[in-house]
Amino acid sequence: MAAKKKASEAFSKSLIDEVQKWGCMKQTGVSLRYMMEFGSKPTPRNLLISAQFLHKELPIRIARRAIELQTLPYGLSHKPAVLKVRDWYLDSFRDLRSFPDIKDTNDESEFTQMIKAIKVRHNNVVPMMALGVQQLKKGMAPKIVYEDLDEIHQFLDRFYMSRIGIRMLIGQHVELHNPNPPPHCVGYIHTRMSPVEVARNASEDARSICLREYGSAPDVNIYGDPDFTFPYVPTHLHLMVFELVKNSLRAVQERFMDSDKVAPPVRIIVADGIEDVTIKVSDEGGGIPRSGLPKIFTYLYSTARNPLDEHSDLGTADTVTMAGYGYGLPISRLYARYFGGDLQIISMEGYGTDAYLHLSRLGDSQEPLP
Repeated sequence: MAAKKKASEAFSKSLIDEVQKWGCMKQTGVSLRYMMEFGSKPTPRNLLISAQFLHKELPIRIARRAIELQTLPYGLSHKPAVLKVRDWYLDSFRDLRSFPDIKDTNDESEFTQMIKAIKVRHNNVVPMMALGVQQLKKGMAPKIVYEDLDEIHQFLDRFYMSRIGIRMLIGQHVELHNPNPPPHCVGYIHTRMSPVEVARNASEDARSICLREYGSAPDVNIYGDPDFTFPYVPTHLHLMVFELVKNSLRAVQERFMDSDKVAPPVRIIVADGIEDVTIKVSDEGGGIPRSGLPKIFTYLYSTARNPLDEHSDLGTADTVTMAGYGYGLPISRLYARYFGGDLQIISMEGYGTDAYLHLSRLGDSQEPLP
């Protein structure tokens, strides 16, 4: 299918009508606790029920995003990168809708292969949308205040939150097929995750990138009980802590680069409360001016270049840089909120920044469905 084709030619009217119809249906959220209890016995019957649920739920969620992608303000919908993302969503919707009803284990295993492929198809959605926003900013008058583009922010928040949910549901189902799951793991959920251990791994990853980029890296000290565990999705926590530590290392590194003082360590404190597990990441990297704080959670503000710029090859999209493409904080906050937590940044300009990552312990909160 030539990329140049108009949507109307590439996708039949009947498909577009069906997207409209499914986009109006009600989404069904699930909780971390439900996923954990349901997945703890992945019998063929449970896998069948799970596949039947996804067969109906995924098209609803994907249709909603496809519709929104068509109706973005400021002409964002017509940017080449956004059109590409929309095509991925329409293709995935079509794949799901053309898959017949799931009646037995055989159907279920074919369905699982198909949704696995859908997940891979959407791997580069975030950098691709970032590229679309970049294409939009290029053509805009520099006088526009990016905070005024509130509609686009809210759209991206809904869009990425929905994407986290879709990927969690697909990944969870696919992972339940793993014949020898790691101990204490139910799909993506680790029933006895040690936040201290995940924080340690994420910090080491962030430090190695800092070393590669600057030739040195501040220490990271972690305080908290390494034996304390609670049920959570380690990949989500790793992504959030990695992002926060990377930002802190970068701030400290840049502040102390030409100084004879030793760079102060980044401190991570893990506390287990009754409702929340809270992880604080503190640095003495000089802080952020108060006027800049609202901007750190926006998608349209980054001093960094998108590693996926116009000419880059999508195949290299997974190379991580210290600066990334400025989406780390807003997306980390969405991951925190996905299971009922939150992320707050408190800054002391001239000293440093504290990031508070709250994770809900209860596991009862429903997915927030945009």
